[in-house]
Amino acid sequence: MGLVFRKATQSAALLLALLGWVLACLTNYLPHWKNLNLDLNEMENWTMGLWKACVIQEEVGRQCKDFDSFLALPAELQISRILMSLSNGLGLLGLLGSGCGLDCWRLGESQKGLKRRLLILGGFLLWTSGVLVLVPVSWVAHVTVQEFWDETLPEIVPRWEFGEALFLGWFAGFCLVLGGWLLHCAACWSPAAPASGHYAVAGLQDHCQQLELKHASSEI
Repeated sequence: MGLVFRKATQSAALLLALLGWVLACLTNYLPHWKNLNLDLNEMENWTMGLWKACVIQEEVGRQCKDFDSFLALPAELQISRILMSLSNGLGLLGLLGSGCGLDCWRLGESQKGLKRRLLILGGFLLWTSGVLVLVPVSWVAHVTVQEFWDETLPEIVPRWEFGEALFLGWFAGFCLVLGGWLLHCAACWSPAAPASGHYAVAGLQDHCQQLELKHASSEI
């Protein structure tokens, strides 16, 4: 029963981490980190992401343009690019390592210690990937709030607001953190593998032989 529960926990944690990684990749490339609605022209909306900015017009549709220079971006967008890309890479490595360390995976069944270490390493990488998603998303949200309530700017100046990608990023980060933590806990709680029937029979035979030798020596 314990083995079945452990396998189910590992599988659920890996699926949760996979969902978080996919959503984190979408968060990285979606141009919806910030939204801007113009009061003077309600038919024109602006969105900004880490890699490009878009304008949505009712007659023309969506038009996007990549940022010309990385160095010209604000500091929060520069660091967010690096952290999000690093998060996607670590998340992929964590998924691969955790997948190879699952108990339900038949490959390497004789190397229980290696599979357990892979599961712990994969869980740690996924947990780190989740943190690397939460940090830039929260940082951009904090800067957006500060700029929105900046009293030094005239009220007529449009203010950026939260985009859908920020909420998607928060959810992705929590999924990665929770999935990595569950994988790590499942690996640490794993009991030692019981001895196989072959070794049990061999041990019983050795014990019987020792008893026979003792009995023979006592008769002599």
